[in-house]
Amino acid sequence: MKRYLKFIFYPILTFIAIILIYLLSAYALSRITVDAEPNTSQDVGIYILTNGVHTDIVVPIKSNQIDWSKEIKYSNTVLKDTVMNYLAMGWGDKGFYLETPEWADLKFRVAFNAAFALGNTAIHATFYNKMTENESCKKIMISKKQYTRLIDYIDGSFQKDDNGHVINIKTSANYGGFDAFYEANGSYSMFHTCNTWANNGLKRSGQKAALWTAFDTGIFLKY
Repeated sequence: MKRYLKFIFYPILTFIAIILIYLLSAYALSRITVDAEPNTSQDVGIYILTNGVHTDIVVPIKSNQIDWSKEIKYSNTVLKDTVMNYLAMGWGDKGFYLETPEWADLKFRVAFNAAFALGNTAIHATFYNKMTENESCKKIMISKKQYTRLIDYIDGSFQKDDNGHVINIKTSANYGGFDAFYEANGSYSMFHTCNTWANNGLKRSGQKAALWTAFDTGIFLKY
């Protein structure tokens, strides 16, 4: 009997130890700050936005550098409303995005695939008319050069067709009337989450960020 208990006890103990190490590492590394680039101009206003779990990067739809609506089309949303000024984009696990509208809908298969990089990824794009700064929405002023790097980072996260265009995912799993989903590059995992993607975007564009984070708190504690 003791032998059988060992076969059950040790794997469970190992699993708990791995989870604790992961959480402790996530806490410690997210508290280490990567400083913003010094002495840069403040030309473009972007935002970081969280729903309490997931971080989006929000950019102006149109600027002298890019018109996002040429690829992220209003017509791909339910309401097709063109009176919009901002575009929020977040990267994540495709199965989680499309099959889990609420936490109560989360399936073990979806969670397992997401945690261990077994699924595909998608970008969730949402149009906004205006942004309201609060604890869940922070404005960051960046230079044009930094915005160019952020554009390249976000654009490179989209999967493209043979003609170089982003690929809209046809689905009825929209969260509202102003959003759409697109095929993305990369693999989601417990080590590279939606918040890791957003944090890396901030680092790429020379903004204050966490050394590494899996959770949105690692980002928002810096702002």
